[in-house]
Amino acid sequence: MQVKKMMVRKLVTIPPQTSILNALKVMRDNSIRHLPVVDGGNLVGFVTEGDLRQASLLSMVDKVSTEDIMIKNPVTIAPNASLEEAAKLIYFHKIGGLPVVKGQKLVGIITIVDILQAFIQLMGILKSSSRLDLILGEKPHAFEEVSAIFQEHRAEIISVGMSNHKDRKKRIYYFRLEKCPLQPIVDSLKNKDYQVLSVTE
Repeated sequence: MQVKKMMVRKLVTIPPQTSILNALKVMRDNSIRHLPVVDGGNLVGFVTEGDLRQASLLSMVDKVSTEDIMIKNPVTIAPNASLEEAAKLIYFHKIGGLPVVKGQKLVGIITIVDILQAFIQLMGILKSSSRLDLILGEKPHAFEEVSAIFQEHRAEIISVGMSNHKDRKKRIYYFRLEKCPLQPIVDSLKNKDYQVLSVTE
C-alpha cells in the first residue's frame, strides 16, 4: 500500500513566523501533535508538541518564533512510497510522523497512528475471525498444501504473517481466517504432520 492511500490530506500548517504560544494553540485547537511549517506551499520545517512545550518554558518566549526551533530539514517521504518504507523511517529516526512531499510541496502527513490503522486493515484484526499458528517445516510446497487444506474446509484466508526466524524448521506462520470451526482443519493439518502451535476461534 502506498503512503498516499493513508496520509492525511486536510492539513493544518503554520508559517515560520508563528509564535510558540500561537503554534501550541493551533495544536491544541486541532488535537494534533505534529505541525508542518510552510512558506508559499513549500515545506520549510516541522515542529512537534514536545519541541513547542520545551521552548515555551524559555523566559524570552515572546521573542522566539517557530522558525527558531523548528526542524529545518525534516525527514520526509514521497506520496508514492510504500507504507513499509514510511514505517522504517519512523522507526529508525524515532519520530511520530512524516511530512509527505512532492518536490518541496507539502501534500500530506502520515503518522504512526495512520500506519497502525493500515496494518490493522491489512491484517483484518477487527474482523470476526479465527487464527491458527503453525510451523510448516521444510516440506516442499508446504504453503500450497496448507492452503489447499483450508480450501477443502471452505476456510477463507484473511491474512498471513510470518516470524523472521532464520531456521525454517522453527519459522511460525500466523494464519487469520474468516470465522470458522477450526478443529477439523487442525485434524487435517496434524494428519499431514504440520505442527499446530495455537488455535484461536
